[in-house]
Amino acid sequence: MRSLVVFVAGILVGILAMQPSAAQSDPVLALNHVGITVKNVEEAVNFYTRTMGFREAFTLRDQAGKPNLVYLQISRNTFLELAPAPPDRPAGFTHFGLQVGDLKTTAAQLKQRNAKIEESRTGRTNAPLTNLTDLDGLRVELLELTPDSLQRKAMDGWK
Repeated sequence: MRSLVVFVAGILVGILAMQPSAAQSDPVLALNHVGITVKNVEEAVNFYTRTMGFREAFTLRDQAGKPNLVYLQISRNTFLELAPAPPDRPAGFTHFGLQVGDLKTTAAQLKQRNAKIEESRTGRTNAPLTNLTDLDGLRVELLELTPDSLQRKAMDGWK
């Protein structure tokens, strides 16, 4: 009898756990990337590709041909974004990027929740994006991965 009670309780807990919650209806789909600045981009790329085994997804270069933004693919949907550290700031964490289904809808919902959202724009990776700052001053980037975005192309090309 006790086994039956435990079994039924387990079924009920499972059913309740599978019910949609308010968080599941929010439009954030996944953590897409973490952005860091590094002292030397080429050395960082070598470390993260050779030592860590990440794959170089794409690189954007300045007019002199130096890399100024590198996306390294950790898994199909997760990236590490590398950029050169500016002279006035040390290398380190800059932001994290969240993939959303519809940027305009997400931004409107977050504004209703009193988040301070920047104007949306298309980033250098061709992804529509916007930024907000959390309570501790950390930047959160929201991005919609359209078919033309470099992130979407890298994800679709993942093997």
